Amino acid sequence: MIGSLKGTVDSLGIDNCIIETAGGVGYRVFMPAAQLAQLTQGASVRLHIHTAVREDAIVLYGFLSREYYDLFELLLTISGVGPKMALGILSAVKPDAFYLAVQSRDIKVLTKLPGIGKKTAERLLLELKDKVGPVAAESADSFGEAVAAGGSGAVAEAIEALASLGYSNSEIMPVIKKIEGAETKTSEEILKQALRLMMK
Repeated sequence: MIGSLKGTVDSLGIDNCIIETAGGVGYRVFMPAAQLAQLTQGASVRLHIHTAVREDAIVLYGFLSREYYDLFELLLTISGVGPKMALGILSAVKPDAFYLAVQSRDIKVLTKLPGIGKKTAERLLLELKDKVGPVAAESADSFGEAVAAGGSGAVAEAIEALASLGYSNSEIMPVIKKIEGAETKTSEEILKQALRLMMK
């Protein structure tokens, strides 16, 4: 099985790229949208690879970071979740935001992900509750503190939105805690105020 690829980005597609290795062989690799967007044609790159073997094809899924790769592998342990669905999830949400949703048991956030209905979301929560790592658990503690301070699901939505914009938990949580009266605000209001505070 191919575990990693190092080479040059030969071409970029909507959901995949061609990586040409030193031996002159080009490999088609499917990637999450946000990570694919970081590549430029002609650039050197090293990808963590998951090799999916089917009866009719061998498909490569690539990730620039170990964080994305580890979550992809974790998602594949869930019954009913295949590589395409896992890739769709990682194209829609960053790992930190996904872990926050799982640790806080936020079905509303999970059901917004592609291919995830209520039953699949409940299965995700059930099967992943004991599998997330310590970093995710620490994030959940901070998340819990923020929700306790804000007192509403709107806080969770705002946190998820900020994470999807690329902010880290260490940047998000202090700002969320500064927002007064969050329990009476909508997620959009919390998000706008958080972004204003981020820009200061």
